[in-house]
Amino acid sequence: MAAEERLRQSQKMEAIGQLTGGVAHDFNNLLTVIRGSVDLLRRDNVAPEKRQRYLDAIGDTADRAAKLTGQLLAFARRQTLEPEVFEVGQRLDAIADMLDSITGSRVLVRFEVPDAICRVRADVSQFETALVNLAVNARDAMESEGTVTIRLCCDARMPSIRGHGPGTGDFVAVSLSDTGIGIAPDDLERIFEPFFTTKDVGKGTGLGLSQVFGFAKQSGGDVDVESVVGKGSTFTLYLPQAESTVPGEPRPTGQQEAIDGEGRCVLVVEDNISVGQFATQLLEDLGYGTAWVTSAEEALDRLGSDGDGFDIVFSDVVMPGMGGIELAKRLARDLPAMPVVLASGYSHVLAQEGAEGLELLRKPYSASQLSAALQRRIAWANERNG
Repeated sequence: MAAEERLRQSQKMEAIGQLTGGVAHDFNNLLTVIRGSVDLLRRDNVAPEKRQRYLDAIGDTADRAAKLTGQLLAFARRQTLEPEVFEVGQRLDAIADMLDSITGSRVLVRFEVPDAICRVRADVSQFETALVNLAVNARDAMESEGTVTIRLCCDARMPSIRGHGPGTGDFVAVSLSDTGIGIAPDDLERIFEPFFTTKDVGKGTGLGLSQVFGFAKQSGGDVDVESVVGKGSTFTLYLPQAESTVPGEPRPTGQQEAIDGEGRCVLVVEDNISVGQFATQLLEDLGYGTAWVTSAEEALDRLGSDGDGFDIVFSDVVMPGMGGIELAKRLARDLPAMPVVLASGYSHVLAQEGAEGLELLRKPYSASQLSAALQRRIAWANERNG
């Protein structure tokens, strides 16, 4: 037993080392592009076309960094999901052309979808991303030539997976089978680890399947894999089945794409000094008035009993003491007319409880995304309050 415990600890440390090494490697590559572009922008007499090229490089690299952190948070089950009830067959039909394009002309994608209605409650975007990641994995396993079969099964039972007991209740099972090279038995146990990949250097980050795993677990399901070397693999995504649609909170139209703050006053609640300074400067450049506090407790003091002088509260989620979600709940109780927008790049609270009824802005956010979120919430509050 002691030897087994030492072995498990050794494997755990190896996995942590692989994860941190992979993160450091990928982020160093991204930071190299950003740092180099900034240095070149600081040079005198940079031609306008070159300046735009460097700015585009910084923007594109920031987008890739955001995608990388999103994949890591998905595996860690710490991403913030936006679950809704949807019909799985309809979503498969909607992304069929995209899957055909991703897998290539030499890969035949077949669908076996029953006539029965199969509903789940999950994040639609993450669901589609999971299918894309599975399809890309299948394409690479077949060296871009073969057949991918996607099957949908309603009222399924989730079996025992990786030593965990079987799931309770009904599940929707989406299986993706390929005719590729299969997975070696020794690799099956590690296939969902971040940055673990059997592909050649430069052909994969090892984060696609970890996203599928994290999304499934965070949604109350799981993902199973069966494989025979030389004959192919089958990945099955299990998601809890939903009985009926649940109406979501309608989002008002109009002004959502507007940028100008038109003098509206925003109370910024952010404990990180750099982020707080950046957010207030960004809002002021967009035409908003701002006040900045570093804690939810201080925000409640500034708002007082009537919130006079402020049009909206923009708060971080994770802070020492009272967090952003608790602050939003306090304001909904004490100042129901005060709209709130939350921002977070990582929150186990939101990952577990969701953000239903709240306007959530994911970090990193752009200037237009921030202003649109604020104006959308202000418009929503105005409509609700008459």
